[in-house]
Amino acid sequence: MLDRLLVDLRPGDDRPALAGRVTRGDLAELTHGYAVALREKGLVAGETIGLAVRPGPRSLAVMLAAYRIGLRIAVLDPAAGPDVLRARLALAAPRLILADAAAQAVAGWLAPLARRADLALPALRSLAPVVTIGRRLPGAPPAMRPLPGPPPPAYDGDGDAVIVFTSGTTSRPRAVVHTRRSLSAGMTAVRDLVRPAPGEPVLGGTFFVLLPSLASGAPVALPARRRLGRQVRALRPQATYLTPPQLRGALADGVRFSGRVYSGSAPVSAALLASVRAAGAREAWGVYALTEVFPAAAVESAEKNAFTDEGDLVGALLPEVTATTDGDGQLLLGGPTAADRYLGEAPFASVATGDLGRVSAGRVILGGRLKDMILRRAENIYPGLYEPSLHLPGVELALLVGVPADDGDERVVAVIQPAAGVPESALRVSLREPLARMGTARPDAVVFARIPLTGRSRKPDRAATARLAARATA
Repeated sequence: MLDRLLVDLRPGDDRPALAGRVTRGDLAELTHGYAVALREKGLVAGETIGLAVRPGPRSLAVMLAAYRIGLRIAVLDPAAGPDVLRARLALAAPRLILADAAAQAVAGWLAPLARRADLALPALRSLAPVVTIGRRLPGAPPAMRPLPGPPPPAYDGDGDAVIVFTSGTTSRPRAVVHTRRSLSAGMTAVRDLVRPAPGEPVLGGTFFVLLPSLASGAPVALPARRRLGRQVRALRPQATYLTPPQLRGALADGVRFSGRVYSGSAPVSAALLASVRAAGAREAWGVYALTEVFPAAAVESAEKNAFTDEGDLVGALLPEVTATTDGDGQLLLGGPTAADRYLGEAPFASVATGDLGRVSAGRVILGGRLKDMILRRAENIYPGLYEPSLHLPGVELALLVGVPADDGDERVVAVIQPAAGVPESALRVSLREPLARMGTARPDAVVFARIPLTGRSRKPDRAATARLAARATA
């Protein structure tokens, strides 16, 4: 699909690519220029670049340019905190990091860290130089601008396309690797689900929605942070993709939808889809997807609301996606949209979802999560990434747990067990720095309590700790 999109993007094409901002011809020229610039940096097929650029025309162009010449893109989130980001960079080993002004503002330490890698972090010499994409602030790394010249030859073949970090710890990060083949299969599945018609806008905030829509000839738009209702009224999109928190906010603001509305990245309830339909959507879909398998299944509001059996119906498996369960009842997925492996590990035989589930007549019904992952505002938060940093002197145990919130989301609570004789006031002071370094995973609350233990080995009982946290923060 991306190969076809690259062929279809031509300079001079005045059809809109990003609604009201950038034409397909503009995007073609940006993509061409960045491909030449990446080649001039000496990058060749199979090498890795780190990308920390907000969604928009430049990030789209850089991704397409990197794909064209066979580079592997490591998607970086500077808001994850410096320790986590440093570990992820060490694992991905990018030759070059591309960051815009916003990313550099969030992780202002990144540029000097990369420049001084040999002195400050001799064990992490894989950290790469940083270049600025778009507007360059004073003191920022040099800008990499689109360059003229003959385009580099297009890469022909399979291979790694993108790395998306998901879980693990700072000592052992975990990253999903999609190949060019699985990326294309996933985007084809999204296209077939969303059914974008040429010339009619699609509203969405993820590349997995934007790129298939562009490849189908539809202009795309990023959701407005403010005045989403005005944007929807002006665009009247044929299809809209928003996370559940975005949908809840839109409904609270009285947004009236049009066309088909899709939601995923977090559990999508039947009540939420019904509310979207009541707000004007012709169809309202919940999409079940993982970073490892995007997408896997989908269900429309009418079918989900009619489901009365035990569990959460997340929909019919999409074409060629396979599903089984293991001895623990965990759902296992496979098929062409599945990623190849975790970086540094063996290829998947099947993807363990971490969800209890069953398959009935081709439909997937979930029964809860097995993993410790917490979902807050459609963001996956993995406790194992951050708990080690909370084990300071005076702390016997520390857990991050999710507590259900009134709006169907989860709150993140840090439960800290002080060592005997250590006052809470002293720990609150010493915890300020590690809590601040957790970025967007920072807890909503901190509770000091004795953490329940379970089993012969007396491991911390997360479920009991979550109940304790819920009572303490009620």
